[in-house]
Amino acid sequence: MTTVQEVITRARKVQRELEKLDQAGVDDIVTAVAWVGVAHAERLAKLAVEETGLGNVNDKIKKNRRKTMGTLNDLRGATSVGILKEDRERGITEIAKPVGVVAAITPVTNPGATPINNIMITLKGRNAVVLAPHPKAEGTCTELVRLVHEALDKLGVPRDAVQQLSLRAKNKQESKARAQELMELADIVVVTAGPANVLASYQSGTPALGVGRGNAPVIVDASAHIEDAADKILRSATFDYATSCSSENSLHVEASVYDSVLTALEARGAYVARGKEKLALEAALWKDGALDRKLVAQSPAVIAEAAGLAHDAAAKARLFLVEEDGVGPDHLFSGEKLAPVVSVYRWERFDDALAIIDRILAYQGLGHSVGIHSRDDERIERLAHRAKVCRVLVNQAHCIGNGGDFENGLDFTLSLAAGTWGGNSTSDNITYKHFLNITRISRPIAAEPPTEADLFGDYWERFGLTP
Repeated sequence: MTTVQEVITRARKVQRELEKLDQAGVDDIVTAVAWVGVAHAERLAKLAVEETGLGNVNDKIKKNRRKTMGTLNDLRGATSVGILKEDRERGITEIAKPVGVVAAITPVTNPGATPINNIMITLKGRNAVVLAPHPKAEGTCTELVRLVHEALDKLGVPRDAVQQLSLRAKNKQESKARAQELMELADIVVVTAGPANVLASYQSGTPALGVGRGNAPVIVDASAHIEDAADKILRSATFDYATSCSSENSLHVEASVYDSVLTALEARGAYVARGKEKLALEAALWKDGALDRKLVAQSPAVIAEAAGLAHDAAAKARLFLVEEDGVGPDHLFSGEKLAPVVSVYRWERFDDALAIIDRILAYQGLGHSVGIHSRDDERIERLAHRAKVCRVLVNQAHCIGNGGDFENGLDFTLSLAAGTWGGNSTSDNITYKHFLNITRISRPIAAEPPTEADLFGDYWERFGLTP
């Protein structure tokens, strides 16, 4: 098996060659990688589902295509080589330089789309990248890297610009040790995986970019366009069987439209599990308080069978809804489910909705995102100012728009950081900008130092001269 040191050594050698490229050369490489993702979207989607058993092929095809094309669209015309910005008034010139070798830890849930995105945004900065996929998704990544190497060959770019490091080992300890060594030897780490992997990256001693845990609450108030909201919620919460960390996990519906919203969702294929059926779903989804991995990102039919809900209405459901009023480990449906199952809360006062969302995020999902279907700008602003999240999506399908969409201005990404609330080093949608070092030239400018009166005049007037 190739050693970590060998992989890093090859990456460093080729990165020094990449650093000599001009912007046109870089953009050709990025476009070539993007075409691999789009042209082979179906092949990679089928392989991902076959290998991992998570999600569904049709949605993964859409995800591979849309995320790749969206990322390329963001990168088109973006400067990542040479002078980024000149500010003559301040005498500052900014020059883009690579960060070096990037270690990318990629997840089992998106074994095609995430590596493609990681390759594009790191190569954009003339960096070399080493992909370390989840062992259960290694085959998909291997095929992707093979296809990318063929594209690099056409451009005369050394294959070691994009490498894959296997984390397969005799046991978990050896696998973790291999990942740890990679993170320690790289120049920067990006982790699109669970909290344990993110924490390990921060403890590696290498600068790291991690993502936050999802558990998105979404409000629907009386001013919302109910049919439009139901369309978007159903489409989003069922997409790829909820593999996305941005999938709706709880709905918070104003009492006056509660029945209408549930009726609209039921008309689109949702099924409300109450009483014993709710308990059966809970028993199936969680084992000793932890999500049963066998039901993560599975179809509603598989979940219905596991829960013993064999009757036609449940077996044919596109989405399960469960009514909830509590939060925390005694109310498991208040947490992230990674399945087409959404909890529903009813509220009378908007402040009550905000309070329950605060509690849900504190339990799971702090920093990640919330959504709201509303035409009341005052409520939208109140939610945004109060919620400890990095993204507030308004009248959108949450998992479709959260990582960037052609219908909003967020950067396309598959790595969504959650700020210090979520234990992350940034609150951004992670993109190429995070893989640039910037050198600043500082030239002298005409000195205009402020007087004490300029700086303290207003303070003196209001509070006096005494310190």
